[in-house]
Amino acid sequence: MKRPSTAMVLAAGLGKRLAPITDTTPKPLVNVAGKPLIDWGLDALSAAGVSRAIVNVHHLADQLEAHLAKRRLPEIAISDERGELLESAGGIIKALDHIGADPFYVLNSDTFWVDEGQSNLVLLANEWDDERMDILLMLATKDHATGYDGRGDFHIGADGTLRRLDAGETSPWIYAGAAIVHPRVFADAPQGKASLNRYFDKAIATGRLFGMPMRGQWVTVGTPDAIGMAEEAVARYGTHG
Repeated sequence: MKRPSTAMVLAAGLGKRLAPITDTTPKPLVNVAGKPLIDWGLDALSAAGVSRAIVNVHHLADQLEAHLAKRRLPEIAISDERGELLESAGGIIKALDHIGADPFYVLNSDTFWVDEGQSNLVLLANEWDDERMDILLMLATKDHATGYDGRGDFHIGADGTLRRLDAGETSPWIYAGAAIVHPRVFADAPQGKASLNRYFDKAIATGRLFGMPMRGQWVTVGTPDAIGMAEEAVARYGTHG
């Protein structure tokens, strides 16, 4: 496929688990290895050829807007959620008019990864099949993840389709906070608060949620203690590109 030229970067969360840091600094601006979290993702998007990123803002939004105004690539458009935090899907739905009709990247602003060889975002675009997929998630394995201690997120089939874990099950596969999404999955979706999990489940029900194993090291920063681990991972595995 032609690589997506547009991305939605989810940056409106409160970051409560990172308090007290996030009492005065929005989570996307928390510094990791000399760079704010959000810039790890934006730099990866720019390297993959993305020309425009829509970033939603809510908590300490003025700080985030001031920082993003300094960027040139990708071009930044702000989706203002100061009035109400809309959650992951709700934020995307609010911004659909700015996203357009083509598949687009979705990135969480509190996770990033260290590529091993080719850009994982380019690999994700190469894997996209518009006829079979509505959502394609980038997946990491627990043994290539830093800052994660959960039971996993999905099982992946031989054909790449995903299903949820049943009660008591575990999986090595983690949603790595990056995806390609087709806007059609939000057809007739109401405005307001909504989680992306609702739309993951909708795609699972029709056999149109797929996963792509990433190459490299995935990093999530959920607590203050995770910052040091993230910086060690960057030092060990290198940087994007």
